[in-house]
Amino acid sequence: MNLCKTAMTIMFVAALLVTAVAAQETESHGYVVTPAGDAISEENPPFTPMTAGSIAQGETDWYSTDVPAGKTELIVDLNWSDSSDSLRLTVRAPDSVLGPYYDAYDGVNGRIYLRIKDSAGLCSGTWRFEVYGDKVTGTRDYTIVTS
Repeated sequence: MNLCKTAMTIMFVAALLVTAVAAQETESHGYVVTPAGDAISEENPPFTPMTAGSIAQGETDWYSTDVPAGKTELIVDLNWSDSSDSLRLTVRAPDSVLGPYYDAYDGVNGRIYLRIKDSAGLCSGTWRFEVYGDKVTGTRDYTIVTS
């Protein structure tokens, strides 16, 4: 019985350590990622497509943008407008990896529309965007834009 208690104590301490490390990683960059919504406003201005592409099942496409020092918000819009297919988006900041995000994340089918914020400032440098054909029949056209 004593061995059982010891094993349970070790598992509990290990779980606390894993939780503490995960919390520290989240706090180290301070990014808050939320669905950006559909409305264009002063807070969510219109922007021009970064690029258009097409993707098939299991393929990966890469895009990037440079984020200047002092920028506190980045909006990313991956739009393929067809809920019968599903794409996945992973955002790779210079200091961390955000995601992956799937179609259902923002509640809008055929689109992954994210607002990434950090009141202390986003890490400046090249941000990369990994678009993956998660569940695609044939080939799916899409656009990916940032502001």
